Amino acid sequence: MTITNLAPARVRIDLDPIDSGLSTAISARVARALFVRAVSGLDVSVHLEGRTYGRGGPEMIIRRPDEFFARLGRDKNIGFGEAYLSGAWDAPDLASFLTVLCARIATLVPAPLRALRGAVVPRPPRDERGAQDDTQRVIAHHYDLSNDLFALFLDPTLMYSAALFRTDESGRPITGDDLETAQIRKIDAMLDLAEVGEGTRLLEIGSGWGALAIRAARRGAIVRTITLSTEQRDLAIGRVAAAGLADRIGVELCDYRDVRGTYDAVISVEMIEAVGWRYWSSYFQTIDRVLAPGGRVAIQAITMPHARMRATRETYTWITKYIFPGGFLPSVTALKQVTERDTRLRLRSSTSLGSHYAETLRQWDQRFLAARADWTRLGFDETFGRLWHFYLSYSRAGFASAYLDDLQLLFTRDAAR
Repeated sequence: MTITNLAPARVRIDLDPIDSGLSTAISARVARALFVRAVSGLDVSVHLEGRTYGRGGPEMIIRRPDEFFARLGRDKNIGFGEAYLSGAWDAPDLASFLTVLCARIATLVPAPLRALRGAVVPRPPRDERGAQDDTQRVIAHHYDLSNDLFALFLDPTLMYSAALFRTDESGRPITGDDLETAQIRKIDAMLDLAEVGEGTRLLEIGSGWGALAIRAARRGAIVRTITLSTEQRDLAIGRVAAAGLADRIGVELCDYRDVRGTYDAVISVEMIEAVGWRYWSSYFQTIDRVLAPGGRVAIQAITMPHARMRATRETYTWITKYIFPGGFLPSVTALKQVTERDTRLRLRSSTSLGSHYAETLRQWDQRFLAARADWTRLGFDETFGRLWHFYLSYSRAGFASAYLDDLQLLFTRDAAR
């Protein structure tokens, strides 16, 4: 597989071909047997060569079985996603189908085979492990695709993280609630958590396109916001200037490890996922070093359960191959362990936005699919369209099934150390 940047807003995806060798044939047969066994016990309807497997539910249509099972057998979870990109299978309601799989993901593969995970699942490339020399390149892979592409499916704030919607009587996000309003509500929740107000010296790690920095400056804060994406930096600088806040906000291309200064508050929204588990200590040690006495740290992070995190730490996935090279999701337990071992920071509170992320992703996907004519004009082809739809649906399924969570975390310094 290669992803080739042909121009700032033009990408071509080339899938690796399937060979006809004996090993491919054997792995495909094994994959077929395991797949049929797994889906037969799920609340899905998988249509394969004139038969339907499963107990009834969201549909999957396998259009080219030989290719599907060859990719699945050879490349495991990556092959499953690549077979969707190639059109070897489809699903009328992709997110709902994937949600069923995510809810049972721990048991889809028989236990004896799960024990062999380390031997059969590919490991991440060495240049995608979070080292400083590699970080800007892997960030650019995703965030420098095209500002115009992101603008097609994000709301006017351009916030690319879970929103905070109004909820119904059961506490569930209201479907179809206004996305822009929900993103502003999320920003305000983070600023409140960090107690950002008049005169606050705020460091934001991960600028996005500047919305949080602008909102903080309007509260009277002095903001330094850092990013490794040149596309984000350039647009954020323009948005800050248009808001008349260039005297209160500095937008810099800077690695978090190079930050200097002292700050009353540090905010980082869904950036720790790009740090890499080997560098979580460096990340929190940097925050601890620059935080003023009495300062507060608000971090919004996508998380997974600790046991699952440990089991997948050296796994190369479809998401890391195609969407976020070098990315890895922490557990709350891991973050507590790192901060308690290596810093004076202590976790004080945690609020879940997992169900809100499922609704955020639903709206993003709906907007993206509706903008097909626009993203094709930008130079993105149908394979890219299938990739982005799979990414948004797969992510939504993770939150809808509670396989993943999204948390707003507050840290303060332990004065005893």
